[in-house]
Amino acid sequence: MKINGVPIEDTFAEAFSMHMNRSIITAYDAEWARTTALEATGFATSVIMTPAEAGIEYILSPDETPDGRPGVRVIFATAKKDALEQQILARLGQCVLTSPTACAFDDTPNVKDSYAIGNRIAMFGDGYQVKKGTIHGRILWLVPRMSGTFVIQEKFGRTKGVAGGNVIYFCEDIDSGMRSGKAAVKAIEGVEGAYTPFPGGLVGSGSKPSSKYKALLASTNERYCPTLRALVSDTYVPDDSDFVMEIVINGLSEDTVGEAMKAAILEICQHQGVIKISAGNFGGELGKYKINLHDIGL
Repeated sequence: MKINGVPIEDTFAEAFSMHMNRSIITAYDAEWARTTALEATGFATSVIMTPAEAGIEYILSPDETPDGRPGVRVIFATAKKDALEQQILARLGQCVLTSPTACAFDDTPNVKDSYAIGNRIAMFGDGYQVKKGTIHGRILWLVPRMSGTFVIQEKFGRTKGVAGGNVIYFCEDIDSGMRSGKAAVKAIEGVEGAYTPFPGGLVGSGSKPSSKYKALLASTNERYCPTLRALVSDTYVPDDSDFVMEIVINGLSEDTVGEAMKAAILEICQHQGVIKISAGNFGGELGKYKINLHDIGL
């Protein structure tokens, strides 16, 4: 299979289940809503060494949000069920409450259970907080702060999602890799229910789940490193590639992750300097989901 002359390998991305929450962050304008969302989803790239995998899922217009203001949907994901509640509490409390004009609402589909987050964060009001009745199906807390009232929903939900979907592709140089990668992340932002947890959505250090050092759970995947091409007998890097990019995609369902992978690949293939597209897997030993590149409707 080829798209615009770029070969698409017949391989699969290996994905696995995670516990997820989807929240809406609103603010007085779209730029500030996104700024707040970036802060709330920080230090959340890979659960190998961070407490969550989080990112921006979708940009919302004022008529799509609970308070009629510009908004951003974000997703927080953890490997352990018990860890999700603390991540929601910490990220909304430390990054959204503290952000001028920002407010937070739950938007989790297929809720398995929910956490009383709002009433705990509302305690910041020191007795001046007010609980509101059901508004558009939501119980809200109003918390006074210097920049005006902070509005937060009382309960935030948990659902099961899919993490680890990915696209790996080989480029001629840094410019072709970064240019196509940034455009692909923008395309993924147009897919509801999917998000990219790494910095700017791009992974500069693709890894394997093993290491020669006992203290490490993961290490560089030498078969994808251009600088090691001459040293690694089973390298995957073509002779004409000096830059390899990975985009990791998480989402609320396997189909959503596959749709986002498709959007990324179609965008990547529009750019000059892309040599080949593949995906990362470990033979099915890491996760139960196998998303084949030739089966996502390219």
